[in-house]
Amino acid sequence: MKKVTIYEVAKESNVSLATVSRVINGSTVVKEDTRRRVEEAINKLGYRPNAIAQGLALSRTTTVGLIIPSTSVSFSGRVINGLCDVAKIYDYSVFLHTITEGVTDIKEIIDEVIKSRVDGVIIYADKDLDDSVKLLEEYNIPMVVMCNQISSDNICSVYVDYGKAVYELCDSYLNKGIDDIAILQDHRNDVVSAQMRSGAEEAFKAHGKEYKGYIEVSKDNRSTYKFLKSYFKTHKHQVFVANRDSQALAALNAATGHGISVPDDMELVCMNESKYTSSVRPEISSFVVPSYDLGAISMRLMTKMLKDEQVEEKEKRLNALYSPKSTTKE
Repeated sequence: MKKVTIYEVAKESNVSLATVSRVINGSTVVKEDTRRRVEEAINKLGYRPNAIAQGLALSRTTTVGLIIPSTSVSFSGRVINGLCDVAKIYDYSVFLHTITEGVTDIKEIIDEVIKSRVDGVIIYADKDLDDSVKLLEEYNIPMVVMCNQISSDNICSVYVDYGKAVYELCDSYLNKGIDDIAILQDHRNDVVSAQMRSGAEEAFKAHGKEYKGYIEVSKDNRSTYKFLKSYFKTHKHQVFVANRDSQALAALNAATGHGISVPDDMELVCMNESKYTSSVRPEISSFVVPSYDLGAISMRLMTKMLKDEQVEEKEKRLNALYSPKSTTKE
């Protein structure tokens, strides 16, 4: 028998998820006719509220669940530092959960988070969100999504605007008459890849041109270096843009191996500066992402939601700062 969800109750009664939750938990702020409509929908559909969800609405544990993909843990170190520093200020503990793609079921992690009786959830989501958010919303838990632009009654988000960064980068090159700009797809960061592509397309459109430099990579590909080693046999671009440091290093090595001089023959830019982009020679021109702020602001938003304080911006945008180094000409 199919389990009835809170979404179906909300749709049937034509109210928000938050309103259904308030009725379930006996809130007095719901109008009587609205309460009656929701209760009728609950009875009609046979909805049974989750006991854990109800308990969460009635008690506080001063603990916040943090969900991070295992592939992003190395990058998210400063994110976690910022988040934990703010958590300490407001006397919250952080319960870390990791997701391993292809091994860990997101639904199992969400269930584990809920059973741990956290007050709220912060999720580092650098891939397209599927049903993860919907699952969490069913429990009526305040949530902050990092690295994804999304919001609803119980959800806020903090994200870095990679689209704007790439737009400005492409615009600067286009103003100099350079339009051969390649962007390498990154399957490990679908959301960022989409933003990068969109930023380039918008920049080219603003200059009356069509962007055709997006390099799609097969999901079966296991080595960026091997892919680019083959790619650079027949391709060379004026500007090459990679998302991760490992992609940028692979591009630098593969291009050099084919006699493509960086930056004389091809300029190279990485979207995320790291110790590796700074320690390699030549140093790779990169964008400095405000990782610490990403975590700190996410936690501050969470504390506001938990204390029912006003949240002025439910979708908080952060900007990346371009730091030109030795792999670009200017």
